Amino acid sequence: MNKLLISLLVSLGISGFAFAEGDAAAGQGKAAVCFGCHGADGNSTAPTFPKLAGQSATYLAKQLSDIKGGVRQSPMMAGFAAGLSDQDMADLAAFFSGLETKIGQTDPAKAELGKTIYTAGITDKGVAACVACHGPAGEGNALAGFPSLRGQYASYVEGQLKAFSTAARANDPNGMMRDVAKKLSDAEMAAVASYLEGLN
Repeated sequence: MNKLLISLLVSLGISGFAFAEGDAAAGQGKAAVCFGCHGADGNSTAPTFPKLAGQSATYLAKQLSDIKGGVRQSPMMAGFAAGLSDQDMADLAAFFSGLETKIGQTDPAKAELGKTIYTAGITDKGVAACVACHGPAGEGNALAGFPSLRGQYASYVEGQLKAFSTAARANDPNGMMRDVAKKLSDAEMAAVASYLEGLN
């Protein structure tokens, strides 16, 4: 019952995360250190680093806060986040959220399975359709704090799914992503991740 109530509250946007109002212009001035990994336009050139362009400001600010606070483990990002104030995080989030995501390509061999998982889930495994939280075009749900996934690098998404499946990443509300990811096979993770890279 508690899990259902929390999921309902999150879906209605009552996530409990409150962040300062961000200033995109100020964020652009603070973002130079981010460009080396995430790109000046928020679209990283290396698939090991996530694209930040077009991501919800709420989600970005929460991730920075979680990394700074040690809730989300990211040795590479921890040093950068450590010196950020709440206002810095909000400004950076506002800047990157206003940029345009570059969409990649779905591997044709993985497209059918990936689309099925994303749009319909896997009933016999109890895996809900990803579209329920992340939207028909992978745009996410900013009010609920659910991230945009459209155009994100497949290898990055796959890595995060694996991290959720082992609880190496555990900053998802009420364990929602951990519950989903642990039910997916490696092939299913790869397929849905590839589908997302080309989703527009």
